[in-house]
Amino acid sequence: MPSYLEKRSIRYPIFGLMGITVVLLGILAYYNWLFALIGLFLAILPFYYLFQLDQKQRKETEEYISTLSYRVKKVGEEALMEMPIGIMLINDDYYIEWTNPFLASCFDEDTLVGRSLYDVADSLVPLIKQEVETEIITLHDRKFRVIHKPDERLLYFFDVTEQTEIEKMYQEERTVIAFIFLDNYDELTQGMDDQTKSSLNSLVTQILNKWAQDNGVFLKRVSSERFIAVFNEHILQLLEKGKFTILDDVRESTSKQNVPLTLSVGVGTGVSSLPELGSLAQSSLDLALGRGGDQVAIKQTNGKVKFFGGKTNPVEKRTRVRARVISHALKELISESDKVIIMGHKSPDMDAIGAAIGIQKVARMNQREGYVVVNFNELDTGVRRMMKEIEKNEELFSKFITPEQALEMATDDTLLVVVDTHKPSMVIEEKLLHKIEHVVVIDHHRRAEEFIHNPLLVYMEPYASSTAELVTELLEYQPKNGKIEMLEATALLAGIIVDTKSFSLRTGSRTFDAASYLRGQGADTVLVQKFLKEDVDTYIKRAKLIETVQFYRDGVAIAKGQPDQVFDQVLIAQTADTLLTMDGVIASFVISNRSENMIGVSARSLGDINVQVIMENLEGGGHLTNAATQLHDATLDDVEIRLKMAIDEYFEGRKKE
Repeated sequence: MPSYLEKRSIRYPIFGLMGITVVLLGILAYYNWLFALIGLFLAILPFYYLFQLDQKQRKETEEYISTLSYRVKKVGEEALMEMPIGIMLINDDYYIEWTNPFLASCFDEDTLVGRSLYDVADSLVPLIKQEVETEIITLHDRKFRVIHKPDERLLYFFDVTEQTEIEKMYQEERTVIAFIFLDNYDELTQGMDDQTKSSLNSLVTQILNKWAQDNGVFLKRVSSERFIAVFNEHILQLLEKGKFTILDDVRESTSKQNVPLTLSVGVGTGVSSLPELGSLAQSSLDLALGRGGDQVAIKQTNGKVKFFGGKTNPVEKRTRVRARVISHALKELISESDKVIIMGHKSPDMDAIGAAIGIQKVARMNQREGYVVVNFNELDTGVRRMMKEIEKNEELFSKFITPEQALEMATDDTLLVVVDTHKPSMVIEEKLLHKIEHVVVIDHHRRAEEFIHNPLLVYMEPYASSTAELVTELLEYQPKNGKIEMLEATALLAGIIVDTKSFSLRTGSRTFDAASYLRGQGADTVLVQKFLKEDVDTYIKRAKLIETVQFYRDGVAIAKGQPDQVFDQVLIAQTADTLLTMDGVIASFVISNRSENMIGVSARSLGDINVQVIMENLEGGGHLTNAATQLHDATLDDVEIRLKMAIDEYFEGRKKE
């Protein structure tokens, strides 16, 4: 049905009708003028009436349009002045030229005209300068979505306080699932009598239940060593703020009972799907356990992971069950492959080369050819000495290949074993990870966020001194159809000695067991010392680095190379090790150029300071006592500032704990 305005706009076709009438009267006049005259008279009356009606309707339409225009204008003025939307006009100098009354009322002011934005709302200035189209800002405890029109120098303010509160409430009430695992429960309770085990269970359950009750967490024990916790995002934020003190509570309380039990917690958050939350929680728990336990891992949907705890060295396992199981699993994978390619990290050290030689021996024990990938241009002095010795053994040296050769010989049935690293960005040739589907990872470092995608088998034990130690244990459970040669045993022993600094750091009973086994297989300790000898030039370079040392905090020493000097990673690491032997030094950091566009940082500690956490802040990683990072496109001064900030953050975090 047409509207009133549409009806008023309809025009009667008066002139059309008049034209037709004139034509008809003309025809009638041709035959009879008298009838035509009468017809003309009769036609004038209705046409006059229609004309008057049309004039009246035109007048009413004009009046209606005029009234409507006034009303629309009035509504526009009222909307501009009365609607709960703020409007502001500014000039080029950020002074307010005009605002509507609503916006002035939001600032508890009668008028804002003539005021500077720097005085009224300085948070708007960056938004205007950067020509941001829309942004949510806080003004006088209210949230506003600001829409900026740069061409008109116009700002619209929409009050979204309630909407923001609802969104915040939704975010805080989203479900979070956590899996809590007692790291070394089986090892500690093995051999315990029932009464002692019951007392330990009661103590742990009591601590966890009190923690859950105090924080509003639903907690359920699902097995002897596993709990499940359900809470919301708001509670998670509070737990994060408190640095998950439950880790310390359990560790300290059980230590008083001479059973140092620790917790690992995996948290799933950020999604509404419960199965996906459970999957994230399990993945986080695997990550926490892979880093040595005694910590919380929170995996978010964007791939980022937060870590809390991890302040203690990983507890060495008392049994070799896992080593035997992994060894047998590796044997099956090797038997199903046509060949084995072993790859370590870039610029391999003694540990990486020794572990690779050990896995190559495992392949030969299972009647498969094993090849070690080496970039001969990236070897340090010690490894070069080892390689010269290996060259004398033609059969062993023939198994060392370049990355290009490895890519050519890889097939669909080839097994790739990555040793002494688990980061794709750190391996010698990342293309091999994409070409070879079957991958095994053997490493002793704490697990980082970056990890090789979907490996068939993972053997990561952060408690181990070195990857060479882990490989040595795997060798002990392989078929005894081939004796380990002296050079192979020596290479493995060299890896252990280098990573333990001659059995002084990160050394457990299993480390000595592995070294004893290798010595029994003919490892030459004198040859190891020959590999580890250093030349005078290297010694002088290290001494010059040590000359730059400064103490930043109590016991924290920082040395920094000159901008025009380039040192390899081994020299930087050796300098950090040397600083750690100095009186009064409990942690050392060495910063130096490693190449034109890369700066390396090596970190060492005696255990009181977790250098791994500090290096993770700088995109690196490692162990509690041994860590490093590489930073690209930065200056030495920039890296020093970032390092000091990371150290400050670490110490501030310890104070809060």
